Amino acid sequence: MTFEIVFTRRAVKDLEKLEQKIRERIIQVLREYKEDPLIHANKLTNPKLGSFRFKIGDYRVIFDLDDKTIVILRIGHRKSIYK
Repeated sequence: MTFEIVFTRRAVKDLEKLEQKIRERIIQVLREYKEDPLIHANKLTNPKLGSFRFKIGDYRVIFDLDDKTIVILRIGHRKSIYK
């Protein structure tokens, strides 16, 4: 069961701010995770940010699931993403 990945405007801005090498790694890992995202995801305790997160190295991808769609809300370094 493959999910579609959709980026919000804010997530696109977050991604553009990252170095090219980090950006490519995040996109590559997201392509792998879209097959079954809940295996790789952790549920967030604060629902204001989003429902789930992926850990990709030192970076976090905050997202929601909507039917067969992964909606990427934010992408950022682990130090600052939750603030």
